[in-house]
Amino acid sequence: MEIINEEEQQFLKTLSRGRNLLNRTITKLGSSKVFPGDIAWRLYDTYGFPVDLTSLMAEEKGLSIDYSSFDEAKKQSLIASQGKAGGDAELVNLDVHAISELQDKKIPTTDDSPKYNYEAAKGAKDFAPYNFTGCTAKIVAIRKDKTFTNSASSGDACGLILEKTCFYAEQGGQIYDEGYIVKRGDEGTEMMVTNVQLRGGYILHVGKVEGTLSVGDSVDLHVDTNRRRLIMSNHTATHVLNHVLRKVLGPDSDQKGSLVAPDRLRFDFTNKGAMTVDQVKKAEDEVNAIVKADRQVFAKIAPLGDARKVKGLRAMFSENYPDPVRVVSVGAPIEKLISDPESPEGLQTSVEFCGGTHLHRSSHIGDFVITTEEAIAKGIRRIVALTGPEASKALARCSSLESAMGMLKSVIDQKTLSAKDITKSITELNNDISQALIPYWRKENLRNDLKVLKKQLDDIERQGKLEQQQQVVEDAKKLITPGSPFIVSQLKAGSNTKALDAALKQVKQSSPSTSAMFISVDEDTKKIFCLCAVSKDGVDKGLKAGEWVGALSQLINGKGGGKAESAQASGTNISALKEVLKVAEEFAASKLGAVSSSNQQPTPAKTQTVKAQNGPVKGSGKGQDTEEPAILLPLIALQYTGKQLNVTSSGGKVETRIPDPTSKTETVINDIGAISWLASDSSLRREDSPAAGAQVIQWLTFASTELRPLASAYSKAGSPSQDLKKSLADVALNLSKIFLHRTYLVGERISLADLSVATALSPVMKEQACQTKPLLRWFNTIVNQPQYVKAKSNAKL
Repeated sequence: MEIINEEEQQFLKTLSRGRNLLNRTITKLGSSKVFPGDIAWRLYDTYGFPVDLTSLMAEEKGLSIDYSSFDEAKKQSLIASQGKAGGDAELVNLDVHAISELQDKKIPTTDDSPKYNYEAAKGAKDFAPYNFTGCTAKIVAIRKDKTFTNSASSGDACGLILEKTCFYAEQGGQIYDEGYIVKRGDEGTEMMVTNVQLRGGYILHVGKVEGTLSVGDSVDLHVDTNRRRLIMSNHTATHVLNHVLRKVLGPDSDQKGSLVAPDRLRFDFTNKGAMTVDQVKKAEDEVNAIVKADRQVFAKIAPLGDARKVKGLRAMFSENYPDPVRVVSVGAPIEKLISDPESPEGLQTSVEFCGGTHLHRSSHIGDFVITTEEAIAKGIRRIVALTGPEASKALARCSSLESAMGMLKSVIDQKTLSAKDITKSITELNNDISQALIPYWRKENLRNDLKVLKKQLDDIERQGKLEQQQQVVEDAKKLITPGSPFIVSQLKAGSNTKALDAALKQVKQSSPSTSAMFISVDEDTKKIFCLCAVSKDGVDKGLKAGEWVGALSQLINGKGGGKAESAQASGTNISALKEVLKVAEEFAASKLGAVSSSNQQPTPAKTQTVKAQNGPVKGSGKGQDTEEPAILLPLIALQYTGKQLNVTSSGGKVETRIPDPTSKTETVINDIGAISWLASDSSLRREDSPAAGAQVIQWLTFASTELRPLASAYSKAGSPSQDLKKSLADVALNLSKIFLHRTYLVGERISLADLSVATALSPVMKEQACQTKPLLRWFNTIVNQPQYVKAKSNAKL
């Protein structure tokens, strides 16, 4: 929350500076009612003002934006940026000639020691806030269009050289600071700093000017402190990681480069091969152990020769370091290390040459995760890691994916989804894992878990197909009359053509003289399959298997073929099943002069129903194919709570009777929401929080009064009206937006809100409008809970 507040404050500062420009422009307009388009573009380009916001603020003053000049300013800005490959920084850069010119003018190099003027909040740990001190300085030179000038005006891209600065110039792998520079005594004159570079001891602040800045002006410097704070965490973590890698991989692991940015750190190092998952995990754990140890971070200027003698010192020795040099140590005082350079203490902590901005304690790094380990060249590996808020987000994402993995395991174990739906869920989860920015070693573990699940699913599918094949063969046996000329029948094999082939072999074994054509429809893939085998006697009489399936190919909108003894065809016109059976039988009869022994599919066995366990269900209690019965919601709640409540259902109406001890009468409750509330407990009602409880009631009312009637009307309509379609699409879209950032409707656990909305929405979940990933993920989570599944069974669905 602190980070969010800091970002908001930073945005508000930028917004305030942009508003100053807008107000100054309006003041200068006088009687004109047209706001200049070039200023509107500058507000967007420099301060991030959306043109809609500028338009709204202008309208409040009775002004309209000149959009033609806005478009022209935008066009010219794009042309300018394309025409200079290096951008503004290239036009203001300091080359050797510019540096010589500054030296000839006796302009001293920039004092950047104020960049170290900051301190942590007292007593704070974890991702602690820091207080940064700004500074005031004089402009000693202005660089514009590859030359020095005495002043720069509004819209000019230029570089300012100051006598001193608190901005960090890009060097040593650490990226530059951003912020703004304001003319002292004139808040309307400023420069947004977008780049800071060090050239020959001179620090160049690059950006665009608003107002007029001149050499000799005094200015106040304001660094983007939130951005700097994030960079500091990543820089100190980079030092700790460098030390840890030597411990995990050995002394031959050497730094080859780094990048310290606000959102991540990148570290390149030597290693003979890829790090194992265990090594990555160990490195991450070791860094977090140092973070947790809350070590003090020391920084001190020391003679280069003395500093180089410290045992365990990490440095890129191809680099040229100044003398004296700044030394940074995590956990050991610099004076102690230099006074006893052979001490093993230097090997037990991070000690490096560094001029960067660092934290004061290791615990201030906050969370730390390694997200990537990869090769960038032969013998050189690269690690990308996150700290602080970004690392916390990665850990939260990972926990969410691990929860999804756990639910998927449960679904497979309980067999509450079809193999097709599980395969789809595995594919979606695999994509989510691949794209997620999460800890590297946990990502690898998730991938391995998915492989195990896939194998488990393959085994289940293999066993399911085998059981299906055995059932199909048993069904085929019932159709066989020994000696009959042929059989044409549908078998429930789905797309399992091996099962159909096994059925044909069973016919040949039981009645060698019988030819057979078996047909199966797969409702999921919308395909129809026809397999046939013709006996030797049948072939002799003119029945050829290839011709038999050929007579059906056009009818099923497919193709097929084979030999005289066996053939098969498949197509997509599953609605032609009855016609296919008829044509297949007529074709065989025309060749053999006989009729089929059976063209009926075997009668399925009766299914057993289970009564409700938590309170009797009286009356019909029977749902339609497309609509959940109203009684389901209280039954689910009873499964969660174990309460005993006599709920009855008759003619679509649900009620319960509550005895009144005082009057010896019964109170009749017939509102589904009220009954469900009675069936629930404090956990389902979210009574732990008044706000959460109120939300549950709100969702329960919405499901009962709006969603359930809408879903019922939609599912019962043969052809839903456009109004119904739009209403459903609106509901699905709003719910999808909610589940983009939430797991459940109220808080972080299932409540009566989820159960009421899921049961109400169930009849229309197969509609296209509801097929969004966030909504499906939530819905499948709810309906696959054991309590939901058992209650549905008890309701005799």
